[in-house]
Amino acid sequence: MKSDLPLIYLSLLVGLLAIAGVLVIRQVWKTRSTEMKLAKLQGRLTTSKGNPQDYYELGGILLDKQLYGQAAAALKQALKSKDLGDGEPKALVHNALGYAYAAKDQYDLAIRHYKDAIAEKGDYATAYNNLGFAYERKQLTVQALKSYEQALEIDPNNNTAKKRAESMRKRIMPAAVKS
Repeated sequence: MKSDLPLIYLSLLVGLLAIAGVLVIRQVWKTRSTEMKLAKLQGRLTTSKGNPQDYYELGGILLDKQLYGQAAAALKQALKSKDLGDGEPKALVHNALGYAYAAKDQYDLAIRHYKDAIAEKGDYATAYNNLGFAYERKQLTVQALKSYEQALEIDPNNNTAKKRAESMRKRIMPAAVKS
């Protein structure tokens, strides 16, 4: 029994190292794939005029990489394109652009783009959630609550909106009681 103990420890160690190795390889593969897609998009957009989808994808990758200024520039290019069309495609770009501005603490610009996204697609629960977040950051509790409640009207199972709306109600109720 005692002679089996080092073998058990060694087996556990090898197993843990194998799991860690698989996770590292998976992350490297994912990063490499993203970098290749980024390079391909940037190359295509520098040599020719891209379509709105290319700029949107580039903006999404740059958002993931937390390069918010560059992402905003790419997303603005998508909005400038006449090929973008109205409705959901434009709403997605406005929402992503709002996210880029919110990440840079430019909440007034973020709010404008979230509202534009909602104007393009009235049942866009994610844009309402993001609008609520931007209002929260600007200390506009009543508007934030309204945004979260609108998100819940669209998607009653939206956990983020449920939690944030409840938090906003708790902030508003004590203020109403003190008055």
